[in-house]
Amino acid sequence: MNKDSPSTVPLLGRALHRIRSTPPRIIASPPTQPRRAAVALIIRVVPSPSASLLSNPDKPPTLTQFFEADWVNDPAARPELLYLHRENIAGTDASLWQTKLRKTTSEEHVAFPGGRQEADDEGGLYTAMRQTWEELGIDLAEPCYTCIGQLDDREITTSLGKRLLMILSPFVFLQLTPSAPLPDPVATTSLHWTPLASLVSLQHPPTWSTVTVDAASRLAPKHSAVLKFLVQVLIGSMQFPAIVLNPSESYATTVPLSEKSAGKRASRPQQKLKLWGLSLGMTLDLLAYMILPMEKNRGPDESPTPTSPLSEVMQLPYQHVAEDFRMEYVAPSLASVFPRFSYPDVNFWIWVFGKRYREVIRGWEASVREGGSNDRRINWSGSALNTFYAAIRKALVVVLVARALGLLFGVSFAIWWIFS
Repeated sequence: MNKDSPSTVPLLGRALHRIRSTPPRIIASPPTQPRRAAVALIIRVVPSPSASLLSNPDKPPTLTQFFEADWVNDPAARPELLYLHRENIAGTDASLWQTKLRKTTSEEHVAFPGGRQEADDEGGLYTAMRQTWEELGIDLAEPCYTCIGQLDDREITTSLGKRLLMILSPFVFLQLTPSAPLPDPVATTSLHWTPLASLVSLQHPPTWSTVTVDAASRLAPKHSAVLKFLVQVLIGSMQFPAIVLNPSESYATTVPLSEKSAGKRASRPQQKLKLWGLSLGMTLDLLAYMILPMEKNRGPDESPTPTSPLSEVMQLPYQHVAEDFRMEYVAPSLASVFPRFSYPDVNFWIWVFGKRYREVIRGWEASVREGGSNDRRINWSGSALNTFYAAIRKALVVVLVARALGLLFGVSFAIWWIFS
């Protein structure tokens, strides 16, 4: 970390204390879809090489004691968040929040460890811990880790929100000691510790990018080549906001590679790690807890200004449909899963039909402004998702009808001109 960059440790301490004291928004599974899943957001603080550390602490510190420790408050200490990349996710629950990549891509999409809740699991927390152990070899039940709390539940739906697939519960863990047993990931998974400063620093802001997804892969039937071609031509592609990650440390599989496999991996070009979709949304939910309260300027006519550097950094790069979001009140995690279409008229009609969505966002913001008395009881994120996806569906109907009428008129005019 750059010596001139302010430490993210105080902001992290604020965030984790707020998460511990804030009850999460729990979304009950409907009887028609009882499936649930859970993921683990694992945070550690890498000490400075010159820091003096206790070799064998008597017992793990409390959260307050941890952030009072000298090695944690060292200016060179580096808070990091763990992501993973799965080489082959076909047929796994993880494919719901980490899209499978084409073989020709130069991107690798990251996620958090986790998976579906099994019948024998005692709850979402147990699921997150079990999945982390099975996939990464990290035992979150060890004394060197503590569960800080849970972020808000999230709904995983099919394309355009037409059907609920499951409820996802994110849990936040903190490594309380300077070091921990080395992970032992499965052969198809690699780990990437990413500095939080690369996500929230004004001096070194995150590198925003996009992930392009063929609209036909989401909207057309899998086994209909004709419909896929038509959707691709008429609707185009979708772009999702993404952050390019620069991990400080990565762990690959501990299984020795054969000479042939090692040669293939060495010949591959360097891949870009991209954070997007649900994983980006959960990351922004975590970072949103770092935002400091608003302070009014001395001028009577001036608007309040945020005291947190995150307000500028965490604004999504091009989400015009989410312009009503105020970072001081509503986190942009919801908008991170919204696509932008390659055809401008599709985006225009989404805005036209997005009136109800914008009303929900204003209601959400007003609830938080007033103290959030109703914020934890109302599923604001679910309402916003439903209304936005409804706007997309209406926009696509209008665009497809307009395209069909235009094509019909063009063909009719061509026939009339040929035979006239």
